[in-house]
Amino acid sequence: MSNKLTKRETDYSKWYNELVVKANLAENSGVRGCMVIKPYGYAIWEKMQAELDRMFKETGHENAYFPLFIPKSYLSKEAAHVEGFAKECAVVTHYRLKNAEDGSGLIVDPEAKLEEELIIRPTSETIIWDTYKRWIESYRDLPLLINQWANVVRWEMRTRLFLRTTEFLWQEGHTAHATKKEAVEESELILDIYAEFAEKFMAMPVIKGLKTASERFAGAEETYCIEGLMQDGKALQAGTSHFLGQNFAKAFDVQFTSKEGKREYVWATSWGVSTRLMGALVMTHSDDLGLVLPPNLAPIQVVIVPIHKTDEELDAISEKVNDITKGLRSKGISVKFDNRTTYKPGWKFAEYELKGVPLRIAMGPRDLEAGTLEIARRDTHEKRTISQNEVVSFVENTLIDIQENLYNKALNYRETHITEVNSFEEFKDVLDNKAGFVSAHWDGTPETEEKIKDLTKATIRCIPLNNKLEDGKCVLTGAKSEQRVLFAKAY
Repeated sequence: MSNKLTKRETDYSKWYNELVVKANLAENSGVRGCMVIKPYGYAIWEKMQAELDRMFKETGHENAYFPLFIPKSYLSKEAAHVEGFAKECAVVTHYRLKNAEDGSGLIVDPEAKLEEELIIRPTSETIIWDTYKRWIESYRDLPLLINQWANVVRWEMRTRLFLRTTEFLWQEGHTAHATKKEAVEESELILDIYAEFAEKFMAMPVIKGLKTASERFAGAEETYCIEGLMQDGKALQAGTSHFLGQNFAKAFDVQFTSKEGKREYVWATSWGVSTRLMGALVMTHSDDLGLVLPPNLAPIQVVIVPIHKTDEELDAISEKVNDITKGLRSKGISVKFDNRTTYKPGWKFAEYELKGVPLRIAMGPRDLEAGTLEIARRDTHEKRTISQNEVVSFVENTLIDIQENLYNKALNYRETHITEVNSFEEFKDVLDNKAGFVSAHWDGTPETEEKIKDLTKATIRCIPLNNKLEDGKCVLTGAKSEQRVLFAKAY
């Protein structure tokens, strides 16, 4: 397969689809709308998991696991929740197959119909709150801080690898608290964790904000979000944290005895990020030559490619490389020595460029004699010849610099693509000719929000948490407005 990619400026969507497949991150499966995450892609996801899992546990959360199947009656207990997810649910109606009498193959056994249909979880609030009823009795049982790593199914008509698939991987946190204040603080804490992860590990700047009422999670009283901006000027929701109030506690009758001896309903949150982050990572940094991975999430941070003609030269290079790899690994740096003789160095260079490995080291017989090596950066394509004695410190410092450079580059793009407008003509012009976030006044009504979406395909991505009050007029209706919100076309 040719590694040559469609250029981003030619067809951004095609570039993305080709890159995900050619870089061996994922591929479409035999099941419509579902994907196979390949080892290299899963290695990146594992690094994401590890960092997020650490951050959750450092703030007192524990992991558990809940069933894949949810009785239909559970989903029906919270009205807004069932309304929000009903059209996306996959339903299990039977529990057995049998051979057709005419020999045509397997059929569903009509005698094996379930008494109650089971829903394959689109999210787990209902099954978890049914469980929490058994776990929570007293204020001493609170707060309950639980996370699970799982898969979910939401029946999608139009899918794209990582960004929107019928089945995807995620984590979902579900917490119970004695007071509203504690639950709100939990929602905000998780939002901060998501933003820190996005910026420090993904090198992706995000805006923290609140969703409008029409964009909230089904069953939530408030939805907090982080929004990133991709290189094509479209926004991507990268994570959400929901303050659920007492809605699910009341639906499943989850009460506790307070310190004062009163029976009260608990306060709840839920929150999650998914393999959609993989799509965000690809689209934030990558270029026309392939992936560009931030070192903090790269499965291979440094690859070493030997340049040789004979087995003797390879053996001599290998001996020196062993010393270098030991030094790098002692600093926690992941290194791969690609000593395969079935591929030429040029082919290997192209492969690791496509895979976004942050640093590439090349070493040949002349380097061995001179005590040097050539090192190339994936982000800037800069090459340098350095002494082998300084390679460990050079790599350490350069990986930090690459991480910072990728973040600053993405931040600069984001900052230059937030545009304030005061008229609907300006609004449409920015969307059509510049893209990015459009900062505009909105009258606060869902009707206006929906009308703007119908006219422009742009949605309110968030009401930024750091918003300043500012008297103005709605960009569409001219009605009074007290603050700007961020609109964008989005994934």
